[in-house]
Amino acid sequence: MKNKVQTLFQSPQQVLRDTLLLSIGSILCAIAINGILIPQNFVSGGITGISLVLYKVLPQINLGLIYLILNIPLFILAWMAVGRRFFFYSIFGTLFLSLSIAYIHFSISLDDKMLNALLAGLILGAGAGLCLRSSGSQGGTDILSVMLLRRFSVSLGNTILTVNAIVILMTSVYYSIEAVLYTLIVLYVSSKVVNLVVTGLSQRKAVFIISSQWEKISGEILKDIRRGVTVIKGQGGYTGNEEHILYTVVPMTEIGRLKRRVLDIDSGAFVVISDTMEVINFRIGNQPHW
Repeated sequence: MKNKVQTLFQSPQQVLRDTLLLSIGSILCAIAINGILIPQNFVSGGITGISLVLYKVLPQINLGLIYLILNIPLFILAWMAVGRRFFFYSIFGTLFLSLSIAYIHFSISLDDKMLNALLAGLILGAGAGLCLRSSGSQGGTDILSVMLLRRFSVSLGNTILTVNAIVILMTSVYYSIEAVLYTLIVLYVSSKVVNLVVTGLSQRKAVFIISSQWEKISGEILKDIRRGVTVIKGQGGYTGNEEHILYTVVPMTEIGRLKRRVLDIDSGAFVVISDTMEVINFRIGNQPHW
């Protein structure tokens, strides 16, 4: 029982970090919804979009309450498919977002609708991304995006964009074509910002290095870069000589330093650097531990 409690709540510092991320992210989303989407009569995707349609039909019911009720089935999926920690943090995120939508009301009005759409996408993406950087989410399609990322490695932004676009098409009968098109801009921008916020500078790069000075380069990676390195034995296809291939995964921010170290040791080293979609490890992993 003790281990379960520690796993669920982690350290007090981590709990504070997660609650702050969820709170700030939820406030940003509420600002975008009440400050831009509703005044500009834009559509919204996912659970938020369905909530806005129901709010138009039943304006006497609080929008935050509608959003909360629609999230109940998704919470059941979160408990079953993701885990208890994600479930409880997502409840907090959804409750905080519902309260923020209910009580944060002011308008952000720009002269150009395109600028309104871009600003809404930036704010929504930043808010959703901050929530997903935590151990939970703000409910809605975020729960589905985490499930698909864990099961099929589908990026968070792609899932959010696809699901929201489907919901918009289903609810577009309540809005003008112009509003739908502007909303697609909002969704595209927000999906890109979500990926940027969640991965951002924590994007990992996979590096292959072939050099006759592989032992010295390996030592520099271990001691100076402080990253693990794997030595793979290979053979040159043309020369037939035995080769030692170094393989390592480093954050994007350390790529420049790694290249300088390698070229200082062997200016003729063969180096291949490639993007990684997802890295899972307690030291070098770049995905939140939901």
